[in-house]
Amino acid sequence: MKILKATLRKVDIPFLAPFETSFTRMDAKKTMILELTDADGTTGYGEVSPFALPFYNEEFRDGSWALLNTILLPRILGQNLTHPDQMYPLLEDIRRNNMAKAAINCALWDIFAKQQHLPLATALGGTKARVETGVSIGIQKDPATLVKVVQGYIDDGYRRIKCKIKPGKDYDYLAAVRQAFPDVMLMGDANSAYRRADFPLLKRLDDLNLIMIEQPLEPGDLLDHADLQKQLTTPICLDESVCSIDDTKKMIRLGSGKIINIKVARVGGLTVAKQIQALAAANQIACWCGGMLDSGVARAENVAIATLPGYTLPNDIAASTRYYARDIIKPLVALDGTYVDVSPQPGMGYAINWENLNEFTVATHTISSKTKISL
Repeated sequence: MKILKATLRKVDIPFLAPFETSFTRMDAKKTMILELTDADGTTGYGEVSPFALPFYNEEFRDGSWALLNTILLPRILGQNLTHPDQMYPLLEDIRRNNMAKAAINCALWDIFAKQQHLPLATALGGTKARVETGVSIGIQKDPATLVKVVQGYIDDGYRRIKCKIKPGKDYDYLAAVRQAFPDVMLMGDANSAYRRADFPLLKRLDDLNLIMIEQPLEPGDLLDHADLQKQLTTPICLDESVCSIDDTKKMIRLGSGKIINIKVARVGGLTVAKQIQALAAANQIACWCGGMLDSGVARAENVAIATLPGYTLPNDIAASTRYYARDIIKPLVALDGTYVDVSPQPGMGYAINWENLNEFTVATHTISSKTKISL
């Protein structure tokens, strides 16, 4: 692969309904789509997943836009790569910024799989023909409303329900869902909303037979998570605290949790996601694939990575129509019962819906190997 051109697009995709977490409320996914073109004309796509503000991690859209256009992409252009993994040494002096790096890695994997005439899942080493999905539900105005929303998704066939929680909208909300649906696979996702002083409240959640509590404490706080896990029977699932192989090793050594939500964007790409799930599986740590309210580009690549054998729990890979009236791929990612079937087509398995992508694009920047910046 010799990448000759890179096009980065800022894209605003309207949500069907506002999505609220412990730290924000959003009406649209403000994302970016990266298109790489290599010397034989093969194109690959990746999504740059930071939100508009750096409330999930340190990255934000405008920052990633600048970093990619001025530093990261110029280093990739013109390089002769035989495998997507070879991109990392070219960027090793750039600390973190995993979401920007992940977009490059995913686009390279898309090109690599297409050139091998393989579905992306097969190129990655996946073994599943379909992956099970769960649903993520934003914070609702009251427990009764949450129960009504959950009922709709259970009627749609979902077996795993993830409810966003935050202080003041936690135990009573989850308890109402558990009472209404005694057998559903139920979990709470805190997005780091709690602190050590909240341990007594979090211990109450043991009463609700949750399959996990996701990221209750601050990002990077492996020590307090380890202390909390010792006091809970409910497994802790780490999200923001695991951004690398080193973080995974520390989590295992400290006992900071029993499950990892692997988000391709958060860890720096499909390559690192593969490495983390392999290490986790070797240490009896369950994994599943999370998302960033993704467009169809990242959603398709999440389906591919979730086919690896180390992903053992239902994933946050809902149908395209769960969040969007109009996605930017075709066909749409659709449910087959509670599963998404893996595309047999080469690469990520979906085509770009150019009509929608062009309509939702608010800025575009293209650079080529002939005009790349020398840094």
